Amino acid sequence: MIAIRKITLVYGLLIVLTCSELFAQGATNPIINADVPDPSLIRVGDVYYMSSTTMHMSPGLPLMKSEDLVNWEMLNYAYEVLDKGDDLELSNGKSMYGKGSWASSLRHHQGTYYVSTFSGNTNKTYIYTTDDIEKGNWKATSFSPSLHDHTLFFEGDKVYMIWGAGTIKIVELEPDFSGIKKETERILIETAHAPIQREIMLPAEGSQLFKINGYYYLLHIAWPRGGMRTVLVHRSKELMGPYEGKVALEDKGVAQGGLIETVEGTWYAYLFRDFGAVGRTPYLVPVQWEDDWPVLGLEGEVPMELPELPKQNSLIPSIVSSDDFKRKAGQPKLPLVWQWNHNPVDDLWSIDGEKGLLSLKTNRTDESWLTARNTLTQRTFGPTSSSVVTLHLNLLQEGDVAGLGLLQKDYGWIGVQIKDGQKVLSLELVENGQLVKKIGTNIQNDKILLKVSCDFTDRKDQATFYFSEDNGHTWNIFGPALQMNYTLPHFMGYRFALFYYSTLSPGGRADFSDFRLSQNL
Repeated sequence: MIAIRKITLVYGLLIVLTCSELFAQGATNPIINADVPDPSLIRVGDVYYMSSTTMHMSPGLPLMKSEDLVNWEMLNYAYEVLDKGDDLELSNGKSMYGKGSWASSLRHHQGTYYVSTFSGNTNKTYIYTTDDIEKGNWKATSFSPSLHDHTLFFEGDKVYMIWGAGTIKIVELEPDFSGIKKETERILIETAHAPIQREIMLPAEGSQLFKINGYYYLLHIAWPRGGMRTVLVHRSKELMGPYEGKVALEDKGVAQGGLIETVEGTWYAYLFRDFGAVGRTPYLVPVQWEDDWPVLGLEGEVPMELPELPKQNSLIPSIVSSDDFKRKAGQPKLPLVWQWNHNPVDDLWSIDGEKGLLSLKTNRTDESWLTARNTLTQRTFGPTSSSVVTLHLNLLQEGDVAGLGLLQKDYGWIGVQIKDGQKVLSLELVENGQLVKKIGTNIQNDKILLKVSCDFTDRKDQATFYFSEDNGHTWNIFGPALQMNYTLPHFMGYRFALFYYSTLSPGGRADFSDFRLSQNL
């Protein structure tokens, strides 16, 4: 079938529109084409708020805001650092890649906002509270043990947590969140994935609890062997059960999340989808109610178009953003879009707001990028995205390495290393589990522009590396492309990253300026 085109003359310019461009309206899934997994949503008045997961990144537990359920902006983080310890600080050979804080639960109760999370490597459950979610200033409380994939739930003057994998349990918490009340643990659902009636690869988890029209609804995910991530829903007239359950959605692997009612009174399920190297991307799925059961999707399928909702704006600058590192007095040193890989060492980084320079220093040596501290990151995003940065080389020392990378277990970076007194263009990537290195020419100037482009279209997941020695007038591809691969050891979508480390002796410095993001390759 030949695509119909509309040809229009506007101010002497010939405009050619395809059918999709002409008639496209409304939002499309994913709602955010970037790594924003484990969403937890609330609506307070006519404003929506969301928490998500960033695991080993600091600051962590991001909070976002939307006025239309589609276009989101960063508000703040629940914590600057999750906790202390060698693994959280990339010290003594330890790390928390793939760990840190996992799925959160966001709630609003009697004028107070609550967001909770848990961490397997600290064996703690964390609860953060504030009376002003937009300004943050979260108060932290924690206790042991770590309650896996929990949901926070308020009933009268009591507060509960529901958690578990396979077997879903409930406990009552102390009023000050200092711990679990003794002898309150009980089982809500013995085998929560039983409605699937097939062999299970991942038992039911990711529970979120809601009370709607006199029923308690628990949503979870499970993964049948040979199938895909599946949404399950259980309901009961009583908090403590008994619960009856059914399969709510099995399409495209879109699962894990909860229910949200819009200002207009319509319902959606907020879920996410594993989508290759870009990460786990959030989806909205229409919900209808039949016999007091939520029915997810349109005839059991996840729609890719949501014409009843407004179009998405660009993720730049709301979720990701360029940064020239120029600052006026009183401005934050780092916008909310930036996160450090693990806990940062504050004495080893600074920003010169007048010159527009981000400076990274070292006080130890490292053997590889993944062990180096103070790597500064932002999300990549789809379907295509690229980043450019200027790297200043005049303060690098022998054995130093600095550059622009894509952070994941199967990482890739382009940069400069100092070898035998020379500034040497270099590339390093992990391909099929093997480290690949490429050494280029010597750099004569004191600065170089580096570029990384990512193509996530239809899970192509390929990255290309470039450099320019003439201020971006000419770009040269350097080295092989990186086949990006989402790995469970890191459990996160790829991140654009600025890094610097020393291999021989600490004490040097790498300066970065004019970081630019684009949705083009």
